[in-house]
Amino acid sequence: MKIKKFYFLLFTAVSLSFAAKAQTADDIIGKYVDAIGGKDKISQIKSVYTEATVSVMGMDGPSSTTLLVGKGYRSELEVNNSKVIQVVTDKGGWMINPFAGATDPTPMPNDEYQGSKDQIWLGGSLLNYKANGYTAELLPKDGNNYPIKVTAGKTVTTYYIDATTYLLNKLTTTATAQGQSTNVTETFANYQKTDFGYLAPFKVDIDLGQVQLGYVAKSVTVNKDIDPKVFDMPAK
Repeated sequence: MKIKKFYFLLFTAVSLSFAAKAQTADDIIGKYVDAIGGKDKISQIKSVYTEATVSVMGMDGPSSTTLLVGKGYRSELEVNNSKVIQVVTDKGGWMINPFAGATDPTPMPNDEYQGSKDQIWLGGSLLNYKANGYTAELLPKDGNNYPIKVTAGKTVTTYYIDATTYLLNKLTTTATAQGQSTNVTETFANYQKTDFGYLAPFKVDIDLGQVQLGYVAKSVTVNKDIDPKVFDMPAK
């Protein structure tokens, strides 16, 4: 009986190990999509507009992000009476950043644009990696997270998906900007269901190395009418 029990336990362990190894990046991505609303619901999302409060360097200010899926992404934040605007479209990008000396609209350098252009997609580079010609690799489990590494040219983003809830806990991005490698870490929490049925994180913390930002959303509106002109770079 002890021998039979030993082989039964051995067979079970091998089977569980094989099942774990059999999972792919697409399996985990599919469960993530299910967790945030489901494939059908996500495919119906055309725009997402978020209003939030941002905290940076001990100061708070209003912030908003406008996403027109596949077309454009606009981020605005106001701190200490100065407004920072970053816009990325399917054709290029521009910014206004008084803290960096750019008080007029300035075209985004190409290498910086290449590292930011996937912001025009819901879920960044993760959900559309095949359509964009990227690669996705499921890495060994990290604690209770499934890490998925997406390589898009010179930009590498690792998404950490919770093994219990299948929601995105964190992402880390390594990109090349102005000839230098930069690292960004974003953490996500306080997921809430929108009126549309899409589950969105209402708390996002961003670590840029020398600067840390904290976003707390006040509202997330799905499929709001967005005028594409908001992504046009104004004249100086």
